[in-house]
Amino acid sequence: MTDTAILDATRSQRLKAATRDSHNALDKRIMAGDIFASRAQFARFLRVQYRFHRDIEALYANPELDALLPDLDERRRLPQIARDLADLEQALPAPAASAVPAPLPLPAALGWLYVAEGSNLGGTILFKMAARLGLDAGFGARHLAAHPDGAARHWREFTAALDSVALTSEQEQQMIDAADAAFRSVHGHVELEFA
Repeated sequence: MTDTAILDATRSQRLKAATRDSHNALDKRIMAGDIFASRAQFARFLRVQYRFHRDIEALYANPELDALLPDLDERRRLPQIARDLADLEQALPAPAASAVPAPLPLPAALGWLYVAEGSNLGGTILFKMAARLGLDAGFGARHLAAHPDGAARHWREFTAALDSVALTSEQEQQMIDAADAAFRSVHGHVELEFA
């Protein structure tokens, strides 16, 4: 983005631009894991997803975040990922220390949730690819299924709420740093699973 475009961009657009490199690196690494080669490979991806969503599970119960973001509790995907793993007869990953520092300031929490919600939007593409493995919204890929209102609409509602939160420039940078940390955290889960 040019300097003028950055100034004219919404917060969510600036956040996307600022985390583009870490996001792209993560996407490439996940696809290098050949997650659609077999159900066993896809299960590895599910374990990555489970670890990340387990790390951020507490954010969905945060009353401050709930007041700012539409339908926050409905956006939780950890239970669906657990069911997807069970469908594939996979054990849940062992408990581990969370990558999310606690307590997490509001701007940082928004950054982590931005990554989670963005993965939900991108998941609609993966959902179509999972069909090749016989996986769908009722078996093995339910956490990737689009929201009944549509993934794009659900994403726009989230980003509109994110853009409307009053943040100082320092807090916005804290949110960007947290989103970047979230992408790196997921990358770490990928390395653990696909090493």
